[in-house]
Amino acid sequence: MTGTLILVRHGQSEWNLKNLFTGWRNPDLTEKGIEEARETGRVLAAKSIVPDLYYTSSLKRAQHTLDLMLEEMDIANVTIVRNTALNERDYGDLAGLNKDDARKKWGDEQVHIWRRSFDVPPPGGESLKDTAARTLPYYESEIQPKVAAGQTILVAAHGNSLRALVMAIEGLTPEEILKREIGTGQPTVYKLKADGSLDQRIEL
Repeated sequence: MTGTLILVRHGQSEWNLKNLFTGWRNPDLTEKGIEEARETGRVLAAKSIVPDLYYTSSLKRAQHTLDLMLEEMDIANVTIVRNTALNERDYGDLAGLNKDDARKKWGDEQVHIWRRSFDVPPPGGESLKDTAARTLPYYESEIQPKVAAGQTILVAAHGNSLRALVMAIEGLTPEEILKREIGTGQPTVYKLKADGSLDQRIEL
């Protein structure tokens, strides 16, 4: 038996547009982000995909993305599970700063290390390793068993919380996952085996 896991990063947010570190701050979607979310909903609807369960983070940009997708899929009155375990990586002292301003303050090399190393957190924040330590146990206890049982699960979350899931599902190294770009509004679809391992990745 195989189940289906659909991972969707939220559409472009107001702070993505302004090139700001966002983390656990709570901006909403831009007009482009709204359209990205709607387009993904239309793509899933065209494939006649109807998830059994829906998960998202506690942040409005992911929740809004999911709501717009459901609207396009003509799905209403469903239970949506929201949990901080699926939140974006916490950027700590960088949150709210323009990325160029952060480079001026700490230097290009240091900001690059914070953004693209696996286990070096920014001041007061989380590394990708820390994010995975929060996200993966929740996925393994709450989501993976349902997919393994043959259900279709949709998760609307964030670039780095989804990176943690992709890393585990695809068996990627820290170096490989850091190179993986997860575009705003883009769905990643997996078929998983009963033991939770990857059966196939599906291109929509």
